[in-house]
Amino acid sequence: MSQPGIREGLKLLNRPDFAKLFVAYLISYFGTAMAPIAIAFGVLDLTGSTKDSAIVIAAPTTAQIVVILIGGTLADRSSRKHMLVIADSLAMTSQIVIAYLFISGNATVPLLTILMFITGSAYALHAPAATGFIPQIVPREDLQAANALLGAARNSSFTLGAAMAGILVATIGAGMTMAIDGISFGISALLIASLRPRQQAAPEEASFIEDLRLGWQEFITHKWLWTIVLQFSLVVAALDAVFGLLGPAVTKLQMNGAVDWGIISAGLGLGTLTGGILVLKLQVRRPMLFATICVFLFSLLPLALAVPLSLAAITAMAFLGGVAGEIFGVLWYTTLQKKIPPHLLSRVSAYDHLGSICLAPLGIVVAGFLFEFLGSRETLLIAAATVVIPTLCVLCVREVRELTTDEVNQSHRETRTA
Repeated sequence: MSQPGIREGLKLLNRPDFAKLFVAYLISYFGTAMAPIAIAFGVLDLTGSTKDSAIVIAAPTTAQIVVILIGGTLADRSSRKHMLVIADSLAMTSQIVIAYLFISGNATVPLLTILMFITGSAYALHAPAATGFIPQIVPREDLQAANALLGAARNSSFTLGAAMAGILVATIGAGMTMAIDGISFGISALLIASLRPRQQAAPEEASFIEDLRLGWQEFITHKWLWTIVLQFSLVVAALDAVFGLLGPAVTKLQMNGAVDWGIISAGLGLGTLTGGILVLKLQVRRPMLFATICVFLFSLLPLALAVPLSLAAITAMAFLGGVAGEIFGVLWYTTLQKKIPPHLLSRVSAYDHLGSICLAPLGIVVAGFLFEFLGSRETLLIAAATVVIPTLCVLCVREVRELTTDEVNQSHRETRTA
């Protein structure tokens, strides 16, 4: 591929609204990258129990399961921009309260669980609104470049944020690290509030329940969509357990704790940043087939931790998983944004998120118990298998293998306006 593909994509940053959204991603995800590390080590320091840590870490995903369909429907019915501002403001509040509890010495597992549930509710309002909001900021033909650049912003921030998190948790503590996360959400809310997106596609005149039904009907119409979401219900459960619990626990017990896990997480972030750059000029004829093959690389990190390999080798496996993850994400969201009617996009995205995360809390909690009863190696091998086996199954689905970019690009175009 030629270099102009990257140069043309970077021209999007000359557009003021996209540039502001890009900066909002940079700032908010810098703080967000710190939060899982701060929470994991904060709870481990508080109680010393991986089971307690698992309960707190599972809370935001549980909240997303409960709230996300409401968030997707509200985003389609009202204003995605306002939904994003509300979500970031809510996340800011909950993270700052968590910071206060850690700093003041008043943190308890029940309080942290409740606050992380609130944070997860904010994520549930944010995610489907964001998926539908990007096509209001950039033209259809620029969606892959926009998703790649926003992914690069997110992942470069994750790289720096994860690297800083291990150092900050070890030096200034989990509380101050969470405070930085809270402030980042506040800045992001201000930036998004200043944007001027294109008018939002108008939904059908229907009740809230009917809106949910219409979103579900569109979701199940596309076999490639619901089968990959079903696959990711297991993949995400395994990866959330690895990143939220097993990785921090292994590095705490067998390596150099938060500092090493910060380096490994930074390797993942650097990989996703690299993947975002590569996908700017990536052209594949069968996007879902290529994306699904990338998922096999997600198993490298739990396999490396199971040994465990050296810090450098584990970080390299995290890097490769990050490259694959970002390529998958850009191809996935670009296909979704082009194939799904604009007035249904946030609702379908909500079903996507719900299906993908529905088993994640169970995966984290089960991993916490397996870690204590079977040990780290066996639990991590189970996590790797939970990535590989569903991915092999999805490759058997004809629509996943045969969906082409021509079919995606020939899908409906936006015809409704609010």
